[in-house]
Amino acid sequence: MTEPSQTAQLPSAQAASTQAASTQATSTQRSQAKANRRQALLSAAAALFALEGFNRVSLEDLGAAAGVSGPAVYRHFAGKQAVLGALLLSVSKDLLDGGRKVVADADGDLAALGGLVAFHVDFALSNPDVIRVQDQDFSNLAGEDQAEVRTLQRSYVELWVDVLAGLHEGTESAELRMRAHATFGLINSTPHSVRSHGRRIGVRRARPLLESMALAALMAPVILPEP
Repeated sequence: MTEPSQTAQLPSAQAASTQAASTQATSTQRSQAKANRRQALLSAAAALFALEGFNRVSLEDLGAAAGVSGPAVYRHFAGKQAVLGALLLSVSKDLLDGGRKVVADADGDLAALGGLVAFHVDFALSNPDVIRVQDQDFSNLAGEDQAEVRTLQRSYVELWVDVLAGLHEGTESAELRMRAHATFGLINSTPHSVRSHGRRIGVRRARPLLESMALAALMAPVILPEP
């Protein structure tokens, strides 16, 4: 038989377990809601900074675009410069992590290069606002954020250089690095190049065109002028 004391404890233990599960679920929901609001602020920042420029956007503008009050932004970021830092740092980390996964999953250097090109084209077509912000407002980052973004981006470039080294044997790293940077310039021009006289080129057409051009640039032979 079950002891009376044990019988009395069973409902209490079950209630405690239920309460703990409910508390955990509530905490998870709050954390997710906070993460969603933070991401909404970053998305709003990308659009506003791209359109108006960092210096012309206020915290009130950011909050309004994300559906919160200006002061509420401080619950997620220390200030406007911190928003800019979080935006460019998160994108730089995503690029590096995504690029590493592409290379790790690829079967050989040629497949890795094709995967990197497709990955970067997808990024550029999906994030034209972020590309504009990087181009025009990088200097507005705090010093530490500038250094970290540069470090992440250098690592991303070297990922491409390592793959290119297997396809251009005997070529100096400086030349391979130049190929990578030139290709980034081509692909990252999408905020401008996908529009022609105010008309937008469809992604379905732009994607294969950009991928073909990028691969051609990366694999182009070097033709030296005759002496």
